[in-house]
Parts: sequence; C-alpha cells; structure tokens
Amino acid sequence: MKTTDTDFGTLTELHVHIGSSVDPAIMWEIAHDQGIKLPTKNYWEFLKLITVPDKTTYQKYLDLFTWTELIQSSPEAIDKSVYSIASGAYRRNNITTLEIRFNPMKRNRGGERDLDHILMSAIHGMERAMLAYPVRVGLIICFDRSFSTELNAILAQKAIKYSKRGVVGIDLAGRIDKSFEVASLVDMVNDCRKSGLGITIHTGEATDSLEVTRVVELLSPDRIGHGVKSVTDDKLLKLLSDRKIVLEICPTSNLHTGVVDSWDKFRSIFEKFKKYQVPFTINTDGPEMLITNLRREYQLLLDNKVLTKEDLDKATEIAFKSSFIKDGSI
Repeated sequence: MKTTDTDFGTLTELHVHIGSSVDPAIMWEIAHDQGIKLPTKNYWEFLKLITVPDKTTYQKYLDLFTWTELIQSSPEAIDKSVYSIASGAYRRNNITTLEIRFNPMKRNRGGERDLDHILMSAIHGMERAMLAYPVRVGLIICFDRSFSTELNAILAQKAIKYSKRGVVGIDLAGRIDKSFEVASLVDMVNDCRKSGLGITIHTGEATDSLEVTRVVELLSPDRIGHGVKSVTDDKLLKLLSDRKIVLEICPTSNLHTGVVDSWDKFRSIFEKFKKYQVPFTINTDGPEMLITNLRREYQLLLDNKVLTKEDLDKATEIAFKSSFIKDGSI
C-alpha cells in the first residue's frame, strides 16, 4: 500500500507523548550518555524493546514507557528529547504546530531530580527547536491516574507557574486505576483554566463512555484524548457536539493496542462522529514507538476509505484552531 502520494500541506499535531516520540537511535545515545544500564547491548534488540510494530495490548503498550521514562529522567535527556521531537516533526512531516505532553514527575527519578530543572530543560529544548525551524511548539503537563491528589496538585502548580513560558495545557493520563476519582481533579483543573491553560483529558480509550460523560460534566475539557468509546452513547455524542469538545483520535495507536479492532470499525466510528458533528483531529500518539507518522496516519485513513481528503482537510483545520498554542503564548 502506498502511503506517500497525497499532499496534505502543513499539519498540526495535538497528541504526542515524549515517551513514545523520540527516535530510538537518539534514545540509545541518551541512555549511553547517562550510563544507564540497559537489558541489552544490542541496538536492534533495544529497538524491539521500545517499539510496537503490530498488535499488542493496552497494558503492554504502557509497559514500554518504563524504559523510555527511565532514559529521559534527567534535564539533559528531556532537553534533547523535546528538541528531537519538534525538529523531526517539521523535517519529516511539515508539522508547523505541535503540542508535546509528558509527566515531569515520571522524569525525576522519584524525587531525585528537581521538577523545575526538568521543566526548564523541556522549555529549552522546545525553544531551540523553534529557533532552528518555523514550528510553533507547546508543552502539556500530564496528571496521572495512579498519583495521589497531592502529587497531581503539585503538577497543576508547576503548569500554572510555567504557563507563560511554553506550558500551554494540562492533561490526565496513565494506567487505569480503579481507585482514581475524576472529581479529585476539579479544583486544580479550574485553577489551570483560570491561568489560561487548555484542558485535555485521556478518556474513552481504555475507559468507557460513562467516564467520558463524567469527565465532560465535571471537568469541561476543551479536548479529549482518544474518546473513541464515546460512539456507544448517542446522548454523549450530542453532548460533545453541543459543547464543541474536540477529540484527538490516534488511529494506529488504537489499532495496535486493540482499543479499536479494525479499519472497518474505525469507519463506523468516524461515520458517527460526522453524523453528530463531533469535531475530531488526527494524531499519532507516539510516532516512533508505533512506527508511524502523521502523514502516514492521514494516508492510511484515505487508503482504507475511512475518511475522504475533505474530511482530513477539515480535521487539519480543526486541529490548528483548537491548539492551545495561541499568538503570543510562546
């Protein structure tokens, strides 16, 4: 199947994670520069350790981040990682607006590293990329479902602190934890919103439509990460449409983790989104870990007759307009 035929122009990507978006060769170099003991001295075995070429499970996909988060756990590593993601996005895909998300607490080795140093290094890597290439970049800080309310509150404080330095939004991500309560984030999300930060929440991927509804009602997000399970509830689809909440869809990611089982299923998902006029964007989630890129995602959707070129052009326009990166914010 050809995946490079169509000209999609300049693109915007809203949903990429630092842990899954750095070139494996650069990750290998970072690990060796820091003296991290890897489970193998063979680069090709290391490549298999941090990539998902085909079907896996949602849990096994998250397990891969154990290694990438460890390797990226220093200010120098974060600087190099952010720079490589932003510069590579422009060079390889002509992405001119890019949002990169991560949890800095998962890069500080359990408190050994200072969070401010981690964040300032991420900002430095972002600014270096914007000096070198005509790309707008913003950082999104992720709360974690497995964290205590106190730890997530610290992340909210850091997001607000750096909201004028390149942090443009907050997110909720991480492994599914049955003890986690969406309601625990209400106050901190409201504080972040008052400080001008955008709100996006991972939900409707490994969780069901009931949680998506709860997220919408309690947190009023601007966008939702994934959200594909929303199609099981027509009332929810109408709610998303009425509130103009933008879904960040990551096709290859959802197929590889089994969240969506086929392109045919994706076709019916997008048909429902279009029927209820739910705005959506196309993203990679993590291009290097998933061995894809944004132009390939667009082409796969086109080739598998899931979306038309007009649909994809509209998704690009929605992505640009719904970006948390605003003029003068960076």
